[in-house]
Amino acid sequence: MFARRLLAALVVASLLPLLAAAQTIFRTPDGEERKLGNPAYDGRFVFTRIRYRGPGFGGGFGFGGGSWSHDYPAADFYLSDALDTLTRMRVNPQSTNVLDLEDDAIFNNPIIYVSEPGYWRISDRGAANLRQHLLKGGFVIFDDFEHQDEWDNMAAQVAKALPERRWIKIDIRHPIFHSLFDLKALNVPHPSVPVEPDYRALFVNDDPNGRMLALANHNCDIAEYWEWSADERFPVDVTSGAYELGVNYIIYGMTH
Repeated sequence: MFARRLLAALVVASLLPLLAAAQTIFRTPDGEERKLGNPAYDGRFVFTRIRYRGPGFGGGFGFGGGSWSHDYPAADFYLSDALDTLTRMRVNPQSTNVLDLEDDAIFNNPIIYVSEPGYWRISDRGAANLRQHLLKGGFVIFDDFEHQDEWDNMAAQVAKALPERRWIKIDIRHPIFHSLFDLKALNVPHPSVPVEPDYRALFVNDDPNGRMLALANHNCDIAEYWEWSADERFPVDVTSGAYELGVNYIIYGMTH
């Protein structure tokens, strides 16, 4: 798995210097051409991935780290397609954002996504922006990290932004799992590591009945299923379940 991720990081790293060119073309696994580069803000929903510096399998590549880019950009485009097809949201499926937390452009994007936060490092400016973003109504999704040490790192970084909040475990009864698809069970296993998925969240005033600020898919990698959905690498029912989770997360975040 490490070798595959390292190769993926190298491929993405070769693309990163081109992100500034709005017309750079990426061809998804199913042959669709999409534009790399952050689009001009026009009010539509754009899948927004956070880029960060930190160690990890891709540490030092491109803009300073490869872990943030796992499953990028195919996963981001494919989930955008699902939102555009399955919901009435105004979605831009042809472009995605890659932003630093230090960039005030995050405030134009109410939902942000962080991959592999077990390797994430947050700066003081990033922590201040993340805190402001979440308290103003934003929502952050953490995905693709396993084991206790990676959880501890993610929690420590978030605590720099929201030291007063505590993580609360949630299960199938929480409304986030029913915001569009009425899920009956949480049965999307990690695609490559034998771990038990675990879902935890931060809430305003630590009230699980209140607004969710952050969701952590621990012992999960749901974006891996999005990335490879075109080549049927994984069972259809599990891939569909990963999309149902992702769509539910976005709908919940946009309506709460």
